[in-house]
Amino acid sequence: MTIPTEPIGSIPRPRELQAAMAAHEAGKIDDAALAEVQQRAVSGTVHRLEEIGSPVVTDGEQSKPSFVTYPIAGLSTLAPGGVAIPFADGHQRQLPVLTAGPFRYQAHAADYLRAAQAHATAPVKQAVIAPSAMSLLYPAAGIDGYSREAFLTDLINEAEADIRGCLDAGAPVVQLDFTEARLSLKLDPSGGILDQFIELNNLVLERFSPEERARIGIHTCPGGDQDSTHSLDVDYTELLPKLLQLKAGNFYVQLASEPDPDKVLAVIAEYLPAGARIFVGVIDPIDPAVETPEQVRDRVLAAARHLPVDRLGTCDDCGFSPFADDTSTSRETAFAKIRARVEGTALAAEQLGV
Repeated sequence: MTIPTEPIGSIPRPRELQAAMAAHEAGKIDDAALAEVQQRAVSGTVHRLEEIGSPVVTDGEQSKPSFVTYPIAGLSTLAPGGVAIPFADGHQRQLPVLTAGPFRYQAHAADYLRAAQAHATAPVKQAVIAPSAMSLLYPAAGIDGYSREAFLTDLINEAEADIRGCLDAGAPVVQLDFTEARLSLKLDPSGGILDQFIELNNLVLERFSPEERARIGIHTCPGGDQDSTHSLDVDYTELLPKLLQLKAGNFYVQLASEPDPDKVLAVIAEYLPAGARIFVGVIDPIDPAVETPEQVRDRVLAAARHLPVDRLGTCDDCGFSPFADDTSTSRETAFAKIRARVEGTALAAEQLGV
């Protein structure tokens, strides 16, 4: 594959795993029984991606409770009532709030990576949550004896360790999920929150060498959950100039669901960082229709009119099931869409002569 193509992350969980999660929640099975089912789901996901011909695979986040909460699952110093994330269809997800320090990750992404590598022959990429998302855990009222500055110091250290652990374990690329970027402009149109997010994420990225940052990517999208988004109505052109200031080597940009992709591509081309690769979204996980390889090819060719082909890649707009309980898209539909991405990218590469 001369134009690289990569999955973003989550794949809908099989029915066996959905049932096991419900049984575990109800206290009917223990942690070990759940872990056994999770590992079967990881193995099955990796093997299906390899059968499709995906040059890079993931574990499909089969063992994660969600793309955002995996580092804090089981943390005792949490309370309900944190930041609420409203979606266009009326439902919402709500983060917990931290009640005491010091802040420490309870799980690290490298553990998920190594579990997937045990089943894979292809390279395994790993998604991690951006530190900016974790920063939302700190309450506006503060925490007695644990300042926001102390929390951010701990968070930066933990986020660095999460990324570095994946690089050290052999991930060809580590992807920071930064879905809150676009949402921040809905919450604060002035861009102040986004500026804080960019600054915080760069404080982490600056701890890595240029060679390491070439293996780190940033994913942005308008959110995806239960076939709805939280910020698709926010103009991408307000986000991208700032997003592309992040010190990463790869950017994974939702594009297939954009109403005016040429407008977005023109902004990306204008602000494209030196040496960075742009992975454009050519698959819409929310659309129930499965794209054809020819549709994907045409989306790649459209992107190539704006961006240098040697700095172009393809991806899905978002994960297919970022939260473990999201069953809005079937597992078979997800794999069919991924196959179309792989085959369509190859068609585009052939037509472009690369």
